[in-house]
Amino acid sequence: MLEGWSDPIEDGVRGRVRACIEAILEEELEAALGRGRYERSEKGPRGWRNGHRDRQVIGTFGPETVQVPRARLAREDGGTTEWRSQGLRRYQRLTKRAEALIAGAYLAGTNTRRVRRALSALFEGAVGKDVVSRAWRKVKTDWQAWNARDLGDEDIVRLILDGTVVRTRLDRKATAISLLVAIGVRRDGQKVLLGLRSMGGESAAAWTAFLEDMTRRGLKAPE
Repeated sequence: MLEGWSDPIEDGVRGRVRACIEAILEEELEAALGRGRYERSEKGPRGWRNGHRDRQVIGTFGPETVQVPRARLAREDGGTTEWRSQGLRRYQRLTKRAEALIAGAYLAGTNTRRVRRALSALFEGAVGKDVVSRAWRKVKTDWQAWNARDLGDEDIVRLILDGTVVRTRLDRKATAISLLVAIGVRRDGQKVLLGLRSMGGESAAAWTAFLEDMTRRGLKAPE
């Protein structure tokens, strides 16, 4: 229904978004090469540019095609390797905020087809059912890795434990889920979320299992 419509404000903002992404990529490449685009390095070249390629990026600003610089970097053995951006990873299409938006819509209790339909106007049809599924799997994998991360390097002097109840929809029914939460206070006063688990309630057995899991992952006893 909105096909063909134009919004000068949206068009202007998206143009700036494209220019900003391309500027970030250029700065990243300049740091890898040790010189600006038309500069020479006193220590000799670390590599050389090799044109650009078009790449579509989908964010909360919608889909945008940007020019990604290409380059070859010199290796110590005399060979070369292709430069890869760390800010825009290979095969990455969605920004983290776009992934979070898709996952949030999915967690609200709908399916992938409905998520695609709900977000079609924002993403201008660039996000299909398979993209929604991949985004959800990515978020789920990141969540599992976060729950299994090593806590041995955390200098925690205080531990705050609490339970909370959140409401969500499971199988099209409103459901209350009890969560156990552990927040650590570092020596410098900074707070950090250590754990968040659904254990079926706040029983002594649930709290014990929750704390023992963090201990196995290296959490030291607080002061």
